[in-house]
Amino acid sequence: MDPHTETSAPNPSPEEPKAPASMRDLVPWEGRATRGDKLLVGAVLGGLALMIATIPVRPFLLASHPVLLEFVTGSLSAVGAGAAFARIGEVPLWLVVVAGVVGTIKLDWLFWLAGRRWGGRIVSLFAPSEQARRLVTRLRGANPWVVRLATAAASLPGVPSALVFAVAGLHRMRLSTFLLFDALGASLMVGLVAGLGYGLGQHAVDVVLLVDEYALWVSLALIVGLAFWSARKSARAASAKQPPQDRGPH
Repeated sequence: MDPHTETSAPNPSPEEPKAPASMRDLVPWEGRATRGDKLLVGAVLGGLALMIATIPVRPFLLASHPVLLEFVTGSLSAVGAGAAFARIGEVPLWLVVVAGVVGTIKLDWLFWLAGRRWGGRIVSLFAPSEQARRLVTRLRGANPWVVRLATAAASLPGVPSALVFAVAGLHRMRLSTFLLFDALGASLMVGLVAGLGYGLGQHAVDVVLLVDEYALWVSLALIVGLAFWSARKSARAASAKQPPQDRGPH
């Protein structure tokens, strides 16, 4: 039996509370959380808190220290601004690219580790649908190069990168291999934005950033839509299995 496969629990007795079972569905680990589980969750939440904390100062850093903003947030807007600074000789272009790549991938290994440590449960939390569970089953035996190319493509607009990184960890990809392909994909995306900003001007950068902004919302809409469609399909299947009620003689 697959250790990550959940088995259906028996119906609780009237005295048994249902809250603990619901809480277990909200955490990626099985049983009691270990120290490693807590440290990993704290690191992920700390990274997210850092991203949120920088929101008020981003406009100021974007106008004065875009390279620093790149390193902290991996923002493509900061990459474009840094390229504009490089065009007038304020900073070297290579530094703009390196800061953008490091800022983009610096926390990605946490999601890789989550997939490696918690398996399919973390993927189900990122995409709670039947399609996601089937995807996990397929990827367990997928060609390693498929997962590597997916990792490199995770930097593209609209790709749910956290889910892809968790799948890479689930697939038991080595950390060195993961970092290599993650950095390769980030370098292509950051290099594209920096090159457009440096060679073609701010208008080209604005187009890329516009695509990236809308692609994020499209990606979120797809995930929500798949979850809703899966829940509706499951409800219809359960309704179809129920025997018709006996209405009795008229």
